Parts: sequence; structure tokens; C-alpha cells
Amino acid sequence: MHSMLAKRLTLTGFTLVGLVCVAPAAGKLDFNRDIQPILSENCYHCHGPDKAERKGGLRLDEEKAAKETKDGVTAILAGKSADSEIIKRILSHDPDEVMPTPKSNRKLTAAQKETLQRWIDEGAVWGRHWAFERVEKPAVPSSQDLRFEISNLKSVNPIDAFIHAKLAQEKLQPGVEASKQTLIRRVTLDLTGVPPTPEEVDAFLKDGSPQAYEKVVDRLLQSPRYGERWSWDWLDAARYADTNGYQGDPTRTMWPWRDWVVKVINNNMPYDQFTVWQIAGDLLPNATMEQRLATGFNRNHMFNGEGGRIAEETRVENVFDRVETTGTVWLGLTMACTKCHDHKFDQLTQKDYYGLYDIFNQTTEEGRGGGGRTGGVPPVLDVAGADELDELAKREKLVKEAAAAVEKYEETRFPRAKGRPASESPAAKSLSSNVTSSIAEAPARRAIGLIDRITTELKDETEYVAVLKPLRGAVKRRDEINNKIVRVMVMDTIAKPRETFILSKGLYDKPTPEKVTANTPATLPPLPADAPRNRLGLAQWLVDRNNPLTARVTVNRFWQALFGIGLVKTAEDFGVQGEKPVHQPLLDWLSVTFMESGWDVKALHKLMVMSTTYRQASNVSPALLEKDPENRLLARAPRYRLPSWMIRDAALFSSGLLKETLGGPPVKTYQPEGIWEEATFGKITYKPDTGDALHRRTLYTFWRRIVGPTMLFDNPARQYCSVNVSRTNTPLHALITMNDITYVEAARTLAQRVLLAEKEDTQRLDLAFRLVLSRAASPDERGILLQRVNYLKTQFGENKAEADKLLKVGESPRDVSLEASTHAAWTSVCLLVLNLDEALTKE
Repeated sequence: MHSMLAKRLTLTGFTLVGLVCVAPAAGKLDFNRDIQPILSENCYHCHGPDKAERKGGLRLDEEKAAKETKDGVTAILAGKSADSEIIKRILSHDPDEVMPTPKSNRKLTAAQKETLQRWIDEGAVWGRHWAFERVEKPAVPSSQDLRFEISNLKSVNPIDAFIHAKLAQEKLQPGVEASKQTLIRRVTLDLTGVPPTPEEVDAFLKDGSPQAYEKVVDRLLQSPRYGERWSWDWLDAARYADTNGYQGDPTRTMWPWRDWVVKVINNNMPYDQFTVWQIAGDLLPNATMEQRLATGFNRNHMFNGEGGRIAEETRVENVFDRVETTGTVWLGLTMACTKCHDHKFDQLTQKDYYGLYDIFNQTTEEGRGGGGRTGGVPPVLDVAGADELDELAKREKLVKEAAAAVEKYEETRFPRAKGRPASESPAAKSLSSNVTSSIAEAPARRAIGLIDRITTELKDETEYVAVLKPLRGAVKRRDEINNKIVRVMVMDTIAKPRETFILSKGLYDKPTPEKVTANTPATLPPLPADAPRNRLGLAQWLVDRNNPLTARVTVNRFWQALFGIGLVKTAEDFGVQGEKPVHQPLLDWLSVTFMESGWDVKALHKLMVMSTTYRQASNVSPALLEKDPENRLLARAPRYRLPSWMIRDAALFSSGLLKETLGGPPVKTYQPEGIWEEATFGKITYKPDTGDALHRRTLYTFWRRIVGPTMLFDNPARQYCSVNVSRTNTPLHALITMNDITYVEAARTLAQRVLLAEKEDTQRLDLAFRLVLSRAASPDERGILLQRVNYLKTQFGENKAEADKLLKVGESPRDVSLEASTHAAWTSVCLLVLNLDEALTKE
């Protein structure tokens, strides 16, 4: 690679090397690659980590147990498959002896049986699950011992060296580089979530320097749109929403946490710091408000505040959620499988689960609350300016002064023992329950409703009413400003630690006698002896160099976002049931490099998109498609449907409708009538916003937990953590992109844009294509679509009412100087362009 690019990437923590293409030497069977998948799928159900389900006392997930001789029988006798009981059983034709048993509905293939026999005869060399081994940095393949020539290559970075080595092994050639128009559209969508402008495309096409593409990448990484795009994936993982979920689904105010995420991603906060702040920012020395705000990550879960709900059950379920979310996001482990019993496949125990549970069990949250204006469940953080807080303090002082006067009066009106509530006074016995329940609260804690009950029922006690009047006024003025202050749910630590016991079957009210204290899974490196046994210790352990999972899991999700599928396809599961990576040396090299760079996310993204692997064309031959249908070998660039949120943002951006304002409260865009009403039994009515709020990025759309934004057809519901990509070509997709108000309005505005910008229809069509697809229309496309324009002009000219109806879709104003039938015709064609496969697809 040219020296300038090498220099720039070295400065960000990544060093480039020359191309290396080698094939690995043939050797013995590998336990991780060849044997463990067979055992995990077919044997671990009955002979794996879960002792409750283990049959015959045989354990095959541990070498010592599998090779141990019991009563003269050895399951696996190294070097002697014929004498190994496991081979005798899998080759048996006796239904009472054969393994797996007929009732298990599992059956080994002939090839799998032969593989197990061969492995034992080779010495039954064991191995630990690859993802649980410390990640080491492999050597970048070199050009020595080249066994298959890779042609048509330009400069490469280490990613390409690993990919090309694998392609050489498979006797495949990498694809050619994509066109410049395709490339800038691809990388702009990937890094910012919106397409490039025609001016940006033209500048790139005109720049013939070797650094042209790198300059584009550097510009995109500095764009504020970058943080908005990459926040989306994190919000899915963090199960972010604007309501609590469950019956009633009250609104919460977690959006300041969302805005914090956008900000720190744009600022390229190192991922290790990003991790520590979100898990334990409040436990850092002299924690700032921002560090405490970051811990909202673990308060994003749903909250069940339904009537009759047992508070402790809710609290316990919330702790479960934190354990399992942490396990998914940072460890790539299915921790939920160990809540009720030992894991059936991975060496994770129920005790491991509750060791993590104990760490998250030490907050002051009690499992109750969640109603009111913000839906917030304590502990909460006031996110307010200094002026607001000062004014609130002044008004709170006035409340206390007025309450002191009431307290003094009530000492005479309701004599009672010192420290007891007025409701216990003998003088209160003759009063109604409304009054006694109201005076049971100390005056300083009384809401306006309680004060009004007293003054209404005791209105004849004029002196008492006169004393209460200033209190009511002070409370009202205090509440006016208090209700304007945004409060975000955050983490804290309880003064007296809770004891944690393993819960039988995960039931909140069925603790076992086995007490557990804070710890990490035993199969992974232990917490350092001097580490605090709390969330801070856990967070630091997650990003420790010796942790084998965090960097791998994180790099894999970034790869998934850019290439469509992770190096490990099962992004949520790095355990033995998860996929072994096709390109494990590359994953490990990237993971170590990521850590060595100081967990520099932007540098990692740059390294990935600068690779020739990323820059390939997505063209595929029938032979290559047959050999590698999922593109796991990466002999071509991926091609797949864009996520629905990105399709919407791209349509708004191309049309010129997108209002690019960073952050703020969620907005309510267009939505069919009756959706919220039906989901909430008519208790909540949807009222869309107006003006600019209708055209904000989808990131800022209000997310009701029980019924998400209706324009999204492929996104997780955000009721639980999700790190998987969901793609669909469901007909509902076309129903939305061809009929939803947002898309029709975008088409109308796009049509207006091209009509005002160009005089000739050919140039108008080319501009529409360039705005949406980053290229001009082809001659064939021009012929078809311009003929369609003329046809539609005639149709709308003959039916003015239909033209007017179409042009009234959406709130944005239309330029009435444009002739209606012409504008309507171009609106229809622009809607077609927005729905082209190329517009909806990452090429």
C-alpha cells in the first residue's frame, strides 16, 4: 500500500503489510474444528456440563472425565478407537446400546463416525473451546510458500492478507474493485447511514490521487452522522426504548442517555472506557454526572409496573436482564441458559450465573415505581442545568418553610406522641379516611391532591385552611419546575449489601441454601485478587487484556455491520454451540490489534473499510454462488437489503427533507391511526408531531415498547438485548416504502427538487438517480422512465383531483408554481426510483 496510507493507518494504531497468500499445512484433526462440534450437537445433551441431565456419570466435555477408566471401561482411549467405549456405542446396531439413543432423534453420519475414530487413533488430542482461550495475535501470512496465485490485486492491508490466504487455500480469486460510484455510496451508507450527495460523488470521481478514497473515509469518520449511524446498533443491544413496556406501557425519559451514546461515539471514546462508564460509571472516583448518566445502559430494560405485581419479582427479573445483557453484549455467551441449571453445552454453571447476579444485585431499586410523568424507577439522575437546579432548590426551601408552619399548627390540632404521624392522634379518629390518609404524610411530603382533600373536607376550619394555603401554593410552584426536569434511570449501590442465593429454577421466591458472592464465570480468567467485587471490578475485567471474549465479540459485531455477517455468524453465541469462525486468524488478529490501539473504534472501522476485501464489487458468478452462497470466504463484496431505518433516512436525505438536528426528546412521526389505541385498550392516543420533527432521523423516533415504530419491519422489538441482524423482503416492506406518508412525501419533495433544479426531463431524471443511487440513469432506464413520465402527465392532466390528492400527502409545503400534473407525474416516478432494488440494497 502506498506510503501515505500506511503512515495514516499506523498513526491510528494499525500497521499495514504486504500481501501474503499461503495455504495451511495439512495435519491431524483439530479438536475445536472437527471434534467438538460433533460432541456438542450429539452428546452434550446427556454427557455435558449440566450435571442434572448427565446420564451414566459420563462427561464428554472435559478431557479428564472422558478419558477416565471406570469399572474397566474407558469412553475414550487415546490411540485405540477399537477399545474406546464411545466408538463401540456409536457403531452399535443394538437400540439399547447405540449412542446417540434412538429417542434422542440424533444420529451420527458415517463421516462423523469415521472422524471420531480417526481422531482417537491419532491420539485423541484435546483442546479447549477456541473462544475461551486467550486471544493471541497471529502472524500475518507471508508470500512464502505461495500455493495459488492471486491475481488482479492492488495494494492490500492485513485483512486482505488473511482473506486472500483463505481464498488461495480454496483456489478462489478475489473480486475486482467496485466502481467509484458504488464504492462511495457503499462506504457513506455504512459509516453515516445516509447516501452521498451528488457533489461528494463528483469530487471523488474527479480526484485521481491514490489518497482519494482514504480522504472520503476520513471525512465520513469525522461527520456527526457517524455517531448517529453507529448508535443504532448499540441501542438495539442496549434494549433502548422510550417506554417501560407491559400493561400501560408508561413513558420514560432515557433519551439523554441515547444522546450521550451519540456524542461519545462521535468523539471516539475508547471502547474500554465506553464499557466501564456504562457498567460502573457511578463507581469511579468522584464520578461526574456524565459518568453516572452512562450507567443508564443497565436501566434500559423493561419494567413491569402492572397492578398487583410483586415488587421483588420485578426487581429480580431486572437483575436477570442485566446479567444476560452483559453476557450477550460483552461475552457473547448465552447466560440465560444457566439461570435455572448448569449450561447444557458450555462450561458455565448456575453458580457462575449467580456470581454475576450478585454483582448487579446491589442497587437501591426495589421493583416498584415506574408510573408518573416520566415512568422513571428510582434511582434516577436529574439531568438539568445549573439554573434549573438553583431555582428548584429555592422553591423546595419555600415548601419546607410552609410545611414547618403546617407542622406546628398540626401539633396542636392533632396532639400525639413525638415523631408519630398526625393520623394517629385521637383527634383524627372522627375524620374520614380521605383526611386521615392525607395527614398520615408529613406536610413536606404532601402532594397537592392530599392538601386539597384536607381543605375540602375541613373547609369550616378556616384557620387550618389558611395555614395549608401557602403550602399548596409552594408545592404547586415547586412542581411546575420539578416536572420540567428530565430524570434518567441510572445505577447506584445500596448501603447494606444484599445477600445472593441461587434461585431454584430461577424463581424469585425459591432461594436455595447455597449462598453466592460476586464472581465471574470459572471457565474464564478470574477476577484479579485486588479487584473490587462489584460492577467496577466486573467492567475492568471485561476489558482486561486476558479476557478472551470481549474484543472478539465486539470486533465481530463491527464486521457484521460492515460485511453483513460476522466472522462468527452467531454473534450472540461464542460458546460451543456457536459457529467456529471461518477466518479465526483474522478475527484474532483484529481483536488484538483493536486492544493494542487503545480500543480505537474509528481506527478499526477505517482499517476494515480501507481493505480491498471491503472494496470489491458484489458481482458473483454462478460457480462462486454455488460454492459460497453466504459469501463466507469473501471473494466478493456482500449485497443485501439495507435495514429499514436506513432506507427511511436515505429517502428523507435524498429528497432534501431530512432535518439534521443532533439529540433531544424523541419525536412522533407519521403513523397509521389507531395503532397505539388498539395496543393500549384506548388509554393512549397517538398524536404525531408537526414541522421539522416529522423529518428527523429514525434514531430519534419515539419507541413504544409494546408496539414499535410502524415504519420498521425488520428491527428487534427492543424488549430484550439483540445483537443479531434481521433482514427481510416481506411484502410489508413494499407496502410501507410505496405507500407510507414519509416515502410518498419524500418522493413528492424529490420531484419538486429535480423540477426546480433542471429544465430538461433527461437532466431531471439523472439528478433523481444521482440523489438516490449516486449515478446517472442508463440510456435504457431513461427511455423507460421518461416514457412513463409522459404517460403519467397525461393521466394526471385528465384527473386533476387525483393529482391534487397525491400532492397533498405529507405536511411539508409544496411549491405551487409547479404545474400539478407534471409534479404528480414526477412524484410517481421518484417514488419508483426510491423503491428500486438498487436504492434499497447495499451494493
